[in-house]
Amino acid sequence: MILLIGLNHKTAPLAVREKLFAGCEEKKNLLSDVLRLQGVQETLYISTCNRVELVAVMDGEEETIQTPKSFLAQSGGLTDQEVADCLYVYRDAEAVRHLFRVAASLDSLVMGETQILGQVKDAYRQAMAHNATGLVLNRLMHRSFRTAKRVRTETAIAANPVSVSFAAVELAKKIFGSLAGKKILLIGAGEMAELTGVHLIGNGAEEITVANRSQAQGTALAGKFHGKAILLDDLDAALIDADIVISSTGAARYVVTEERIRHSMRKRKNRLLFLIDIAVPRDIEPTSDSIENVYLYNIDNLQDIVDENMKGRKKEALKAEAIVEEEVIHYNNWLKELEAVPTIVSLRAKAEGIVRVEMEKSSGWMQKLSEEDREKVDNLVKSVVNKILHAPVTVMKEESSEVSSKEIVAAVRQLFRLDE
Repeated sequence: MILLIGLNHKTAPLAVREKLFAGCEEKKNLLSDVLRLQGVQETLYISTCNRVELVAVMDGEEETIQTPKSFLAQSGGLTDQEVADCLYVYRDAEAVRHLFRVAASLDSLVMGETQILGQVKDAYRQAMAHNATGLVLNRLMHRSFRTAKRVRTETAIAANPVSVSFAAVELAKKIFGSLAGKKILLIGAGEMAELTGVHLIGNGAEEITVANRSQAQGTALAGKFHGKAILLDDLDAALIDADIVISSTGAARYVVTEERIRHSMRKRKNRLLFLIDIAVPRDIEPTSDSIENVYLYNIDNLQDIVDENMKGRKKEALKAEAIVEEEVIHYNNWLKELEAVPTIVSLRAKAEGIVRVEMEKSSGWMQKLSEEDREKVDNLVKSVVNKILHAPVTVMKEESSEVSSKEIVAAVRQLFRLDE
């Protein structure tokens, strides 16, 4: 059984997502711990700003599902109510479909964004590094990458790139009308900050300051935008000058506190300050929004902008969903064939064993034949065996709407006494 358990921006508020994200990040051996759970054979773990999901290959027993579900809930310190309201559980085809939709960015906050595929690939690389994946998940992940590629090349779902960072810039434009002449402070120098900077420059921003813990990393990013870099220790001065602050670090605690904002506003003489927090966990203390002339937005606040940007993508999404369904069928067919493989091998081995025994019984009279005639008899027998086996082998491989492949395999094993 393939099992997927998790929560995302559709099922859980930011506070719950933060709690689960932080709890799982604190577990240094999360994948190893999951592999030790009863019934888990393979696993991987996807964690982004909008979702936390655990994928596992189970031994097929329904009662074992509760074990990884409880593990995930306990890791994030979720209450029983939060588990009931926010956690979803998908099995087999539903789990495969969900994962393919995630990789293809059909389940993202901003449909069609490119960042999620890289995050899924990172999750897979991490799982492989911990020897947590096997035959089933390896094939599943590569098929998910293929699905994402098909969606991107066969539809126009990503014709106009959008992402959470893009939505943040769109919000800034709506607030100010134009970004020309505005002083912008980027807190963080990771991928999200870089994407945000690209969108800022593309929308007329000219003066960008990058604040980061690492001077080298901050300088490298600021150089791409012809801006300047500062250390986080110098953040107070930068907050006094900035018009727009967009924060996206990976810090465990608030980088910008309410007290820090109040201090800067006194120096700014209450000039308007717009804060956009696109980090998970949040970088900016939520209570900062209570300060006069300070306007704070987080990821959840970007939904309206996201909805507007996504209107043109809904038609393309229908094409993308059709591609996902095709790929789900392909993968499920492969799974069914995989279930039948050991039986097919056993069936052929038994048939070849019978042929070998009968040929040995006939060795006396066959020795009187010429070498050419003996070879003809041998080929004839093999041909007959292959033709007899062709039908049951084909049926075991084919998809059936009436009988499951497991039932067919079980029947074949019983009919041909393969387990005796």
